[in-house]
Amino acid sequence: MAFEHRSLGSTGVQVSPLCLGAMMFGAWGNTDHDESIKIIHRALDAGINFIDTADVYARGESEEIVGKALAGGKRDSIVLATKVHGKMHDDDPNQFGNTRRWIIAEVENSLRRLKTDWIDLYQIHRPEPDTEIDETLGALSDLVRAGKVRCIGSSTFQPSQIVEAQWVAERRGRERFVCEQPPYSLLNRAIEAEVLPTAQRYGMAVIPWSPLAGGWLSGKFGRGGESPGSSRRAQLVASRFDMEIPANQAKLQAINALSELAEQAGMPLIELALAFVANHPAVTAPIIGPRTMEQLEGQLPALERTLSTELLDQIDQIVPPGQNVNPAERGWDPPWISDSALRRR
Repeated sequence: MAFEHRSLGSTGVQVSPLCLGAMMFGAWGNTDHDESIKIIHRALDAGINFIDTADVYARGESEEIVGKALAGGKRDSIVLATKVHGKMHDDDPNQFGNTRRWIIAEVENSLRRLKTDWIDLYQIHRPEPDTEIDETLGALSDLVRAGKVRCIGSSTFQPSQIVEAQWVAERRGRERFVCEQPPYSLLNRAIEAEVLPTAQRYGMAVIPWSPLAGGWLSGKFGRGGESPGSSRRAQLVASRFDMEIPANQAKLQAINALSELAEQAGMPLIELALAFVANHPAVTAPIIGPRTMEQLEGQLPALERTLSTELLDQIDQIVPPGQNVNPAERGWDPPWISDSALRRR
């Protein structure tokens, strides 16, 4: 496929305009390792050179699958990203988070599972209010200097947390986050208000997760399609697909309007959704997360899609810029919002 590579922030590293996400490879999605490897190889053959996974995806199984897929000489040409933070043990409270103790230990596990000597982009999967950001950046900086990690990034950080991390890095002489991975889709546009402009100001790459809004924009729902409440994902995150919730009804109405717009533009909704995210000037590469080969093939054509100004204006009429159709879908709820004890005297 013909497309232009994009710079990963200010690193100079060039990546494809779609990033292959590996969350669905393993127990969380496709349990067939051979089939998952074939999907990865097909993506590479299509020109994707950017893969993102995480230690917590099926507790290491996703990283193991990616490691097997990149064996035999494929690793050197791939920009490989993974993440740390998620809970990796049910009983040990220290196998979790953004502490020096855990980061230094867990990077070795990720390197082993990925069968590689280095990680191109090592990301903090979520903020950790109980851990000083200087503690986290200090550990990550040591990994960069040791050659185990090339550069570092954050995921689902609030704008103030992005700024704080940049300031601490400058004042303390730490490596700085060069990339942010936020939630972003046609239905979830809140990051346009502050996260994307903040990332641009600091020259950070942006690799959005869930550009299909957890499957809502896959083309399966609305306009005579199946009900979101009957989908596979509804069994995993029921509240996101419960059609008794008014905000989810609003999402379905938006999908119907967006599907009609995509049809008028001569493309499937899934391509419109991916191209919309990729078209934002602050975005480097949306992360696609196929579970099957069919899903991958349906997403690859978005590599060559561009959207006209007129079409983008029409999208703005359906979902206003800077807003989420369901305001509750923020990607991460800080404890001062989710813990009622922190909101009361």
